Amino acid sequence: MMHHDAKLTIHSRMEEVLAALPGAKRALFAKYHLGGCQSCAFDPSITLAELAARNEIVAEEMLSHLLGAAENDAKLLIEPAELKKQLETGAGPRLVDIRTREEFEAVAIKGSEFFDQNLQQSLFARAAEVGPVVLIDHLGDRGLDMAAWFAGHGCRETRALAGGIDAWSREVDPSVPRYRIELDSPPADAPPSPSHSPAS
Repeated sequence: MMHHDAKLTIHSRMEEVLAALPGAKRALFAKYHLGGCQSCAFDPSITLAELAARNEIVAEEMLSHLLGAAENDAKLLIEPAELKKQLETGAGPRLVDIRTREEFEAVAIKGSEFFDQNLQQSLFARAAEVGPVVLIDHLGDRGLDMAAWFAGHGCRETRALAGGIDAWSREVDPSVPRYRIELDSPPADAPPSPSHSPAS
């Protein structure tokens, strides 16, 4: 769910901006080349005004850009109740689950497909014919960027489930178990391996 109605100002810390505007990182990188790589990274504890000043950008203009981007991002989201309504018509969108295989095999929305390399190639190869797609992540923190990525590859009717499968469980179907991911401390060169436990 979008939280861009939060009272953000140029004096808000970047961690608050990023939490309130899920697509802010992408918007900052796209326009200002900030935050997308090591050389342009920033400390989330600094304010938006400080980030703007360091990069010789007018802070009010940066905030306006982020809020405008958030309005556009809202069009890429679909609320759980709206998705439920569409699925009940029998001609609902294609559900594509972008979580890990372990998560998908443990908990999934009925009828959803696991997003692997084969499905990616299939979708992008015939993007113009794919039609409506809804991406499902865990908490709604990855779906928005992925929806923009899908649109960039021609799948222009792609949206992300607001709040992810967790919101689906809370708002639509409590039979879908909620969970949280606990990350152990793997070696620096190893990808993290999530383990599942019930959400509190």
